[in-house]
Amino acid sequence: MQVLNYNLPDELHYSKEHEWVRLEGKTAVVGITDYAQKQLHEIVYVEVQKGGSEVKQFQTMGTVESVKSVSDIFSPVTGKITEVNTQLAESPELLNQDPYGKGWIAKISLTDFKRDSQELLTAKQYAELIKNLER
Repeated sequence: MQVLNYNLPDELHYSKEHEWVRLEGKTAVVGITDYAQKQLHEIVYVEVQKGGSEVKQFQTMGTVESVKSVSDIFSPVTGKITEVNTQLAESPELLNQDPYGKGWIAKISLTDFKRDSQELLTAKQYAELIKNLER
């Protein structure tokens, strides 16, 4: 789905804090949305909790620093970080270039996605959120 020049893949789940979730079995791949990366502008640094860290839905799991500001990354799900995208340490610009692909941030082993998903948005719902923010 394309909304106001933002790419919003239909198969993903979204948080109101502008993170996305892609399910891969019992693992969630997490990143920031196209909207978020465009608002941040040029991303220069990403810091995420280490693999093995427990994260709770909507609590901080890291930060993204751009030439414009520093923003928290909130975990859209509850679980344990199983992998962090180490490419981001040397190439944080991947978040700008490919936010839904090579710019993924972490993989999280899910605790209860059925519960977590009740607080997440579909692409259509997230599109409405963006439209309201752009007004």
